[in-house]
Amino acid sequence: MLHEKKWIEKSPVKILILVPTRELAVQVAEAAKMFSRFLPEKIKVEAVHGGVSINPQMKSLAGGVDILIATPGRLIDLAGQNAVKLSHVKILILDEADRMLDLGFKDELGIILKTLPAERQNLLFSATLRSNIEIPGINFLKDAVKIGTENSENSDKAAEPVEQRVYTVDQNSKGLLLRYLINDGAWEQILVFVSSKRKADNVTRKLNANKITAEALHGDKSQGARTGALTRFKQGKIRVLVATDLASRGLDIEQLPCVVNYELPRSPADYIHRIGRTGRAGLNGIAITLLSEDDYQHMKLIEKRMGKKPHYIDSESISYK
Repeated sequence: MLHEKKWIEKSPVKILILVPTRELAVQVAEAAKMFSRFLPEKIKVEAVHGGVSINPQMKSLAGGVDILIATPGRLIDLAGQNAVKLSHVKILILDEADRMLDLGFKDELGIILKTLPAERQNLLFSATLRSNIEIPGINFLKDAVKIGTENSENSDKAAEPVEQRVYTVDQNSKGLLLRYLINDGAWEQILVFVSSKRKADNVTRKLNANKITAEALHGDKSQGARTGALTRFKQGKIRVLVATDLASRGLDIEQLPCVVNYELPRSPADYIHRIGRTGRAGLNGIAITLLSEDDYQHMKLIEKRMGKKPHYIDSESISYK
């Protein structure tokens, strides 16, 4: 049983879920609360992440927690202040495991693993999880069993319900083409991916200047601004959300019809995760890439990894009038 008085009084965690972003921490916590609503015994679920005051999170953990969803940095901060005990963790879950095992999280993950008991179950989840997932200094899987869907043998393949289109376009004409596609297609909900925070702000500003409601989502925004932008987008109050890869992992936006790669991501796996925001739960979706000449070779690498060539369209054939 998860709920045992003896460990609740000491505030240790039994199930720990690590995620790479604040938005994903909130989403996973909401899902866990929903799924546990009708269990015989009440399950306490908490999410902790950066970008907000640590004090309320310390208070929420004081009475004990059954399932804790956390970003690595904030979890280390809380453990350092003795606000949470990880010595009784029975199950460790890495969501978006390939990202969590990336070198960017290596040091933090290593610190956390040292505080966990050796005897525990490890569960790793990702749409692009390769068989070779070890990185130097971190080896915590033993006799691992891989479980996947029918289409998971090649984890770099895109979901079939996603129609992929690539528009070849001059770098300086991407903004014009994006606005044309949005208006011509009468799209009401579009997630646009860019490669930098500065580009996200620039694209957002130009969209709004052309009377297309948009907001940016990136790491330089306050947590309140990030949460607000994502909420307004999900509610249909803004037409376009312009985001860095902060939004590419795990976020579930119901019935999102279209994703646009204004710029290509750094890796084929990130491309798969980006376009995977549409075409979810059996619904069809469209993934559009605006491809400039400098990115041709990178796109070819992505196609090779996917084993699929998108439909190419020359933007010079488009009349913007």
